[in-house]
Amino acid sequence: MLRKPLGLVVALALLAGCASDKGFHYAPPAQTLIAPEAASGWTDKQGWQGHDFMVAAANPLAVDAGYQIIKAGGSAVDAAIAVQLVLTLVEPQSSGIGGGTLLLVWDGRKVSAVDGRETAPAAATDQLFMQDGKPLAFYDGVVGGRSVGVPGTLRALALAHQRYGKLPWAALFEPAITLAEQGFVISPRLATLLAKDPYLARDPEARAYFYQVDGSPKPAGTRLTNPALAKVLRTLATEGADAFYQGPLADAMVAKVRQHPTNPGILAASDLASYQAKVRDGLCFDYRQSKICGFPTPSSGTLALGQIFGMLESRDMAAFKPITTKEGGLAASSEAIHLYSEAARLAFADRNQYVADSDFVSVPVQGLLDKGYLAERGKLVTERSMGVAQPGTPPLALARGKDATPELPSTSHVSIVDKAGMAISMTSSIEDGFGSRQMVNGYLLNNQLTDFSFTSVDAAGLPVANRVEPGKRPRSSMSPLLVFDKPSGELTMTLGSPGGSAIINYVGKTLLGTQDWGLNLQQAINLPNFGSRNAPTELEAGRTPMSVIEELKARGHEVVLNEQTSGLQGVERNAGGWFGAADPRREGIAKGE
Repeated sequence: MLRKPLGLVVALALLAGCASDKGFHYAPPAQTLIAPEAASGWTDKQGWQGHDFMVAAANPLAVDAGYQIIKAGGSAVDAAIAVQLVLTLVEPQSSGIGGGTLLLVWDGRKVSAVDGRETAPAAATDQLFMQDGKPLAFYDGVVGGRSVGVPGTLRALALAHQRYGKLPWAALFEPAITLAEQGFVISPRLATLLAKDPYLARDPEARAYFYQVDGSPKPAGTRLTNPALAKVLRTLATEGADAFYQGPLADAMVAKVRQHPTNPGILAASDLASYQAKVRDGLCFDYRQSKICGFPTPSSGTLALGQIFGMLESRDMAAFKPITTKEGGLAASSEAIHLYSEAARLAFADRNQYVADSDFVSVPVQGLLDKGYLAERGKLVTERSMGVAQPGTPPLALARGKDATPELPSTSHVSIVDKAGMAISMTSSIEDGFGSRQMVNGYLLNNQLTDFSFTSVDAAGLPVANRVEPGKRPRSSMSPLLVFDKPSGELTMTLGSPGGSAIINYVGKTLLGTQDWGLNLQQAINLPNFGSRNAPTELEAGRTPMSVIEELKARGHEVVLNEQTSGLQGVERNAGGWFGAADPRREGIAKGE
């Protein structure tokens, strides 16, 4: 029998409730403190001021867990682990241990990117989402076992804890275990999404957990317990992440995927056993007074943002200040939206053509960010909209096929700065809402393989960069960022959002607000969302002034109004210390002191 290391013995004592007074003891907050926002779709938030540390995440219970971890002496990484485990329970539609994670860490010296993105099983081929020579309809690919990639979240969290953790691993599981056993209240957002989803109730375990006997979804305010997940978390707390990737938990996951009655998958025990999280260098670009660092490939977010802001750098964006709406709020001007959206069209055209997992595909990263190349691309931005941009030919680029990757959002973002100045920016996901709609042992499995292009070659026979290949990580749009002051090197902000490929524009809008318009982070998040993904210009319905809409149409923009439910979370340095911000469109908060 293997001897347990001392830290694990201490952690086991914590879980058993017999730790000394110096140990971490989680205290669930009173229900009055965790009541989620109204289901109106918008709850005004002014931001939260702290001096020494700050935690921002998508659910008050998750935020409180991270807050308590830091109060107990934990690092930002420790807090992020506790937050993610609670989100698995209370925000199951968005992220969890059945999905993947991109975790940026600033330790005071270097930005490191801990890559917990899912991988395609070894048996995957480029025909995974093809049938009779044609690509499957999107949800025919999503629902069931076919879309499930090897989950990477736990491996990434364990690797990050090994490098940056201060508290025992098991202690970080205590909040999620306690809440899973004692119960939590279904939030209005979760209730709304349960009522809208046509697929989840087909899964027997999900139906028994989320729905009532008559088949209707359990309403907001219902108290849920999840003993199955609690049991899993107790196992992982005592045995480590290995217990998820080998043994009974792994076998149960594989059986769930492979035995789906209508759409079985190809996940194998060997895929789980061989999965590895990777530590990569952060990818950075300069804009104005800031150095902005994010994730390298397989994420496309930092590359796209680097291109957008590389093209905007020569423009006097500060001159196009936000306008005041009739309701007294702020909104971007038509000139600012025009310039940003045109740059975004060009960036998305290049993204779709060239960006994929660079462990498998040669991605011209330096070429895409080359200042000369971006200057030439930027000249294509004129007074009128170009409609649909064509990809350019950056230095060192190989010929690639036209991409056919569908992307729908279900993701969560966490931003934390601890007392020592360590900062994390973590975006995690199970891809679509409720992932593959497959529940096993109390958690949902991802559908991240549908982030690959369904087709492997285009009409001209050229290979698609983001095609399915065994062991490959699908391209992501997740854009966790850390922002630094160039002259001093000081961290100024951690930021990110859920939202599928729209993440890039949600984060881009917020950068414009903070870097060019002098807004604080909460004000920038509150701005109506806008942008283009190389299709119509997308504006946030109900919040974009009609004058702006008409001015954009006069410039030739095809305008689409949609909900654009971003979930931006961030922490910003200010004169008082750390300022936390959360998106009014979702249920997140920030908390610190």
